[in-house]
Amino acid sequence: MKQVKTLSIFLTLLSVFTSCQENKKSSLTILSDQIPTVTPTIFGEGIISTDNYLEGSITFSPEMSELFFTRRNLEGKSAKIYTMKLIDGKWSKPELALFSKEYLSADPRINPKGDLLYFRSTRPLKDATESSGYHQWYIKKNAGGWGQPIPLEKPFVDRIIISCITSSENGNLYFTSLEKGAKPKDMGIYYSINQKGHYATIERMGKEKKNSGTWTGNPYIAPDESYMIYNSVRTSGFGQADLYIRFNKNGSWTESYNLGPKVNTKEGDAIATVSPDGKYLFFSRSGVNNGDIYWIDFIQLKKELLDNINSN
Repeated sequence: MKQVKTLSIFLTLLSVFTSCQENKKSSLTILSDQIPTVTPTIFGEGIISTDNYLEGSITFSPEMSELFFTRRNLEGKSAKIYTMKLIDGKWSKPELALFSKEYLSADPRINPKGDLLYFRSTRPLKDATESSGYHQWYIKKNAGGWGQPIPLEKPFVDRIIISCITSSENGNLYFTSLEKGAKPKDMGIYYSINQKGHYATIERMGKEKKNSGTWTGNPYIAPDESYMIYNSVRTSGFGQADLYIRFNKNGSWTESYNLGPKVNTKEGDAIATVSPDGKYLFFSRSGVNNGDIYWIDFIQLKKELLDNINSN
């Protein structure tokens, strides 16, 4: 009798777990007619990705029940952050995020724990009456929802540019930045180590062994820091900008690998993120007066890439 009762409890728990997994899967597929395979397809066509704007830089809550993305006009200006929520199995319509209504904002990133949202904005810094340009901000999430924007202070506030801050599980931050006096094409990827909730220094990631490219940035770091995806412009690439990946092996970063022609085209392919369950890669593809968010089966793509790397 005990065994039957134990089995019944186990089957109930398994059913609940399976249901949760299916809900996670369906929460994203609700927004698109096609579940992506190894061929990228437009994500949320007509809802998130539209003909009237340039969309990109999408991020999801850990439960994949809330999302934020950047939307610009066709000239690539007037950046604003929009948000959607999954309510009773249906996604709400895209709405301008409260913190993005008054000031320009872009590049939202939710941390792996889901309690912090990073973004950049032109809102005035503390004790300032006017905007001094883009600076990096974050918002904390509590039981009542998202709080008020807080500026990232030193050492971040002193940088010329910081964008696309992405956090690992341990709170280390990776982002695009530029040294004083350097040309915009020389921007690169920087990081800051979390020291019990404080950040003391900013370091540039070591230059690659060869062909480091220009306009390198917009990193996405895996929660466990096992890989990083970013975009760069290189003569060996497929187009205006390509997406590359580097792997962390025993604390050392490998050389970069192009994600290949399934992802990269003659247009600009950039600003990648990966869904919290690790299944899908999202990125922005932009050309002349167009820009949409695409997604692809990242598990299969990464497997094919690693198989190709290991065979060479």
